Amino acid sequence: MKEVPFYSYERMYETEKSYVSVVMEEVLSRSDFILREDLSKFEREIAVYVGASFSAGVANGTDAIWLALIAAGVRAGDEVILPSHTYIATADAVRFLNATPVLVDCENDHSISIAAIEEALTKKTSAVIAVNLNGRACRLDKIREIAEKNSLIFIEDNAQGLGAKLGGKSAGTFGQASTLSFFPAKILGCYGDGGAVITDNHLIYNKVLELRNHGRNQDGEVVSWGFNSRLDNLQAAILGAKLAYLPESIRIRRKLAGLYLSGLSDVHEIVLPEGPSETSDHFDSFQNFEIEASRRDDLQAHLKKNGIGTLRPWNGKAVHQFDLPGMKVMDMANTERIFKKILLLPMNQYLFRSEVERIINVIRDFYGYKASYPEVAI
Repeated sequence: MKEVPFYSYERMYETEKSYVSVVMEEVLSRSDFILREDLSKFEREIAVYVGASFSAGVANGTDAIWLALIAAGVRAGDEVILPSHTYIATADAVRFLNATPVLVDCENDHSISIAAIEEALTKKTSAVIAVNLNGRACRLDKIREIAEKNSLIFIEDNAQGLGAKLGGKSAGTFGQASTLSFFPAKILGCYGDGGAVITDNHLIYNKVLELRNHGRNQDGEVVSWGFNSRLDNLQAAILGAKLAYLPESIRIRRKLAGLYLSGLSDVHEIVLPEGPSETSDHFDSFQNFEIEASRRDDLQAHLKKNGIGTLRPWNGKAVHQFDLPGMKVMDMANTERIFKKILLLPMNQYLFRSEVERIINVIRDFYGYKASYPEVAI
């Protein structure tokens, strides 16, 4: 039985090498490695794609968050509200500044709870980080209203939200700044680590440029303490080549999401994400396909037995469930509930339709439903 991995880096490269290898060879032959034109070009292009004024490439998505927080004005001792349903990197970035991550609950769609944000506000609150999970924009319009009403810094962790929209407006353009990760398995991934800060604020943009390069301004003068967090030119060239295919990648992901929805909608033991509607306020890019499943652990074992890879988000734990000091934890009733059930099914533009049909039938078999696609029935 041929396996269906959760994500195949080998298949990714085989699909992309005809155009990626060309730009890699060009960069290597020019010996253009750090802060060169390929980076500047990609920064301009990704800003245009998102619909923002500026983009600054940095070393990774985690650096992007904490550099954005510094540039926007978060300081030691501040409280920063963020969801517990996120990767530890979001909270790490807050702790790097000696600020306090205030972890709040999520909505039924697994996005940060609007009510929970309002309940967590104190005199020490300086910022809120909205995390766009799984290729879906959270209620960024409502969060922006709360931020403006309370004079808060509003940052979007958009590592999983590239290509998503809310009301026709791109995720990553609602706050003072947003951040991207170009980890290889992302919708737009490089062949190593990479990230970016996106903003319309020229002061934040210039500060991030300064911070990422040892405190040097654009004239090369050291004007402040800084760091070494630059997106290298080779990775930027790779990302630039792949960016042209991003709309097609999202189209494929949305098509596969629709296939999951059509094949599993009658399975009452699982809760599916919202489908790829053309009329909803949400346009989802499906970075991941996250379900809630009854008997989740047994289902995951059944899928593994049948050669299908899955993941529990964040290794099965929300941020507040890690034994770490320095966090402030609010009520987590919904987060606690969903973390007993959530599971990520394979979702990427390199999957074949037959593989998704097979996954659907393995799930249907586990719960005692007839096969939805006889040609690949187990």
